[in-house]
Amino acid sequence: MTTVTVKPETHIKSKGLLARLRLNGNWLFVLPALVFFIGYQAYPILRVLWMSFTDLQYLSGDPANWVGLKNYINALKDPLLWQGLWRAGQFTLMFLPGTIILPLLLAILIDRVRNQRVATIYRVILLIPAVIPSTLVFVLWKWMYNFQIGPINHILVNILGLYTIRTAPQWLGGTSLTLPAIAIMEVWWGLGYHALFFLAGLASIPKELPEAARVDGANEWQLFWHVTLPRLQPIMAILVVLRFGSAMAVIDEYLILGGFNRATPTYTWTVFMYDQAFKSGLWRQGFAAAIGMIGAIVMMIVVAGLLWVFRSRD
Repeated sequence: MTTVTVKPETHIKSKGLLARLRLNGNWLFVLPALVFFIGYQAYPILRVLWMSFTDLQYLSGDPANWVGLKNYINALKDPLLWQGLWRAGQFTLMFLPGTIILPLLLAILIDRVRNQRVATIYRVILLIPAVIPSTLVFVLWKWMYNFQIGPINHILVNILGLYTIRTAPQWLGGTSLTLPAIAIMEVWWGLGYHALFFLAGLASIPKELPEAARVDGANEWQLFWHVTLPRLQPIMAILVVLRFGSAMAVIDEYLILGGFNRATPTYTWTVFMYDQAFKSGLWRQGFAAAIGMIGAIVMMIVVAGLLWVFRSRD
């Protein structure tokens, strides 16, 4: 019988080869996500950044020329940019509290339900608005806010008698009620989705903590403030940051419910950017890109402040 002897050097080399193959195999799994990130996120951002330093006007047909900071200077001098940022900030201040407070209270109420079937039914009902297509949501609420045939004004005028047909609230159309009306729609739309975040956070709190607090004589308010709320702070931070970004960058709702009238509260910096890029003049896309980058920088500064406020203090 012939005995085959494997040299230690060969064994070490084979192990190294297997390790390299495994590492390359892991990269193959990451590759689709990497391609998606570069193609659909990194490249568009870099492309817009380049456009912001050029005089690109799509309809003119002329090649883009490098203009440096000219677009940024002109955008910062334009009062429409600052008005648009202020209007977006107002909407965000109306929207964010409802995104945090109402889902939190709703999640606590559902968490107290002991019957699992009933709790599951509540969770399913909460998710119904979140799965409705956005266009259908906008059309539905535009009908509900209609001055003449909307059910909201019908209740206020014909059932409660608080207004007449002439003095009924004008929810849309560029009035002072337009931004609060859109904020209410957005809060309703994301109510169930945001409540699920808090339900997940409540499920991660050990049951022994509230029980021990009750034994020590804590009431429900003390239990919520000192036990529940601190452990939901990371979830609140995530929701505040995510919803702040989405609220400041809202555009579809403004275009559908407000239009392009510069005097209306819905003419925010995002609508101003879209107006410059695709509606007015020769499509000043270089100028519009600069507006978008300025808005993004302002949002990142505020997000950094929010992360500092919600930082861990342990």
